[in-house]
Amino acid sequence: MNIATTNIILIVVLIAVMYFVMIRPQQKQEKKNKEMRESLKIGDEIVTIGGIVGKITKITDKTVTIQTGTPNTKIELIKASVGNVVKKSDLPDKKTEEKTEKEETAAPSRDKKVTPKKLTKKSE
Repeated sequence: MNIATTNIILIVVLIAVMYFVMIRPQQKQEKKNKEMRESLKIGDEIVTIGGIVGKITKITDKTVTIQTGTPNTKIELIKASVGNVVKKSDLPDKKTEEKTEKEETAAPSRDKKVTPKKLTKKSE
């Protein structure tokens, strides 16, 4: 082997090592954080990246409103600023709650053909 092919092999090996040591774990951590932020719900206690602790009172697509300290102290944050969830809420998720309400109030299926029973007179 000459020096040029050895250098090329060395560079390829170095890039592969950097990928498995640095880039891949970072991608896994970002995916985990994204899933955590998507699973936030009202009542969860969170800690922000800046160290603010509070309970979630309102959630929109991009923001979260938390209550800190007294009930009148509310802060609106961007979801990306949520560091981690300290305590998950015991309250049911709104989406799950809406599904169960829809299932309960759903009209009966009209797909089945129903044939009426024959009426018979009762003999006295």
